[in-house]
Amino acid sequence: MAIDYDAQRVTVNYAGGSIRMALANARDLFGIDNPNLSPDGNVKTVSVKGHTRTRVIGGPSTPVEGGPYTYTQWPVGAGGNAAGGEAILLRWDGSEGWWTARMTGSAWSLGTFLNTAAAKVVEFKTERGTSYGPFIIKTL
Repeated sequence: MAIDYDAQRVTVNYAGGSIRMALANARDLFGIDNPNLSPDGNVKTVSVKGHTRTRVIGGPSTPVEGGPYTYTQWPVGAGGNAAGGEAILLRWDGSEGWWTARMTGSAWSLGTFLNTAAAKVVEFKTERGTSYGPFIIKTL
């Protein structure tokens, strides 16, 4: 059985939130070579204080050395059990009707992001029916 990668969901993070949608829709809306669809991880450095650790209550403690370590933080979307953002409807130039996605953060943050990142004219509606857009990418 072949996997349809275009049907899988992708999360695109932006300042103030994220949008989760089918990969094929994201490629069509943002452009197949858009850097938002192939993000780089951010290298983070964390310092840990020295402390003692007890594996079993009442057992002996062992010292843990402090010091820095680094890791790569990859983009993630907010979600969990019943949460996962607000369902929205999107349509853009060339799409066939409205498509569903999930938005975290505010609608104005998503509008600001779409106004600078979308490769096509796009609009969206929230669950309450409030319409936003159309947003058109600005060229300088």
